Amino acid sequence: MARIQEYVHVFPDLVEPATACYMMAAIAGLVLMYLLRKREPRIYLVDFSCYQPPKSYRLTTSMFLENVLLDGTDPESAAFQIKILEKSGFSEETSIPPSLACLPIKKSLQFALEEVKAVMFGAVSDLFNKHNINPREIDVLISNSSLFCPTPSLSTLIINKFGMRNNIRSFHLSGMGCSAGLIAVGLAKDLLRVHENSLALIVSTEGLHLNWYTGKVPSMLLTNCLFRMGGAAVLMSSRNQDKSRAKYELQHLVRTNNAQDDQSHACVFQDIDPENKQGISISKNILHVAGDALKANIGALGPLVLPLSEQFRYGVSILSRKVWSGRRKIHVPDFKKAFEHFCIHAGGRAVIQGIEKNLGLRKEDVEASKMALYRYGNTSSSSIWYELSYIEAKGRMKKGDRVWQIGFGSGFKCNSAVWKCVSDVGAESANVWREIIHSYPMEVPN
Repeated sequence: MARIQEYVHVFPDLVEPATACYMMAAIAGLVLMYLLRKREPRIYLVDFSCYQPPKSYRLTTSMFLENVLLDGTDPESAAFQIKILEKSGFSEETSIPPSLACLPIKKSLQFALEEVKAVMFGAVSDLFNKHNINPREIDVLISNSSLFCPTPSLSTLIINKFGMRNNIRSFHLSGMGCSAGLIAVGLAKDLLRVHENSLALIVSTEGLHLNWYTGKVPSMLLTNCLFRMGGAAVLMSSRNQDKSRAKYELQHLVRTNNAQDDQSHACVFQDIDPENKQGISISKNILHVAGDALKANIGALGPLVLPLSEQFRYGVSILSRKVWSGRRKIHVPDFKKAFEHFCIHAGGRAVIQGIEKNLGLRKEDVEASKMALYRYGNTSSSSIWYELSYIEAKGRMKKGDRVWQIGFGSGFKCNSAVWKCVSDVGAESANVWREIIHSYPMEVPN
């Protein structure tokens, strides 16, 4: 008020007393609006559970070889798959649904439904039991499975199984590839902010049965060697009462989609081979395409998370490169100064090693990703949750720690989620690693 009166006194010809009153009222109104403004609710990750397949579902190397040879696969295709599997970084513990162990393989909708029901219902039941959650408390349900999309949808199967409310907001995401889990997190975040004081359940999986390739095209045979059975259930909340029991708070979510580029768009593609057999073709350019998507994603995420010193060094290196006509190296930001933990999608050994090298990460930074790949294989969109479970089981997650989840998917997409731990997570917490974590990390053969 005093400042406005001073303003009127200095410029009496420009501001009439009545105008000054209007100005004071307007300023007071703006101040009141600022104080009463509606703040976006915080988004919490209460907890999550990963599916643990029974030991009888294990696919050992000898069993894989036996199935490939006895299923009538030609010798050249069999040799190719064995070669890829030997370099995959898998252990003898990865799993497939029992229907794929039957010879000859008989694909059917019934077997496919049995597979996804076992994974989804198992993960959701474990999550609900851990926190004594009534299924009718769930306000938002999001399921994702890129390739297997029956009618009624997978989200409807979950509603029916657990007797959820008839006004639940349910969604199913398909065709989004291995990054669908983080896309689901983004959708849940938006819905929880619109529908405040709500609970959201995300169920991420991928059906293997109908998508097991029985042809001869090498680019399609890769999926048999890389993908394994798995899934996760994730509980998110915008309820204030959940702050005390939540594990993490969502800080940032950045999505990058390079589908406008033809090479990126065709990098991972569902197609029919010359023998009219359906499969997923994975291009040889996938590492290059993934690198381009990661660069774009980092470009958007960096300013949100990196300290100013790293941003300054990065900017100076770009300027120097332009001045010296590309003869100077661009400074790679040190993301270890922004995050304590990293969960890189376990898409394959080469993907993890490429990110480790290009971002200058340490072996311990990618340990969770490598061990998840070794123990469970590429479980598609749920892989990042197996990795976060590993970090928790090791007792490494502390209050205040920040974790970066990176997901890649067809399209081609790269998505990032940044979480901040809001409570100490003890190693004694029940998860899929708890009984075997003392044996890890393992030495993975080259």
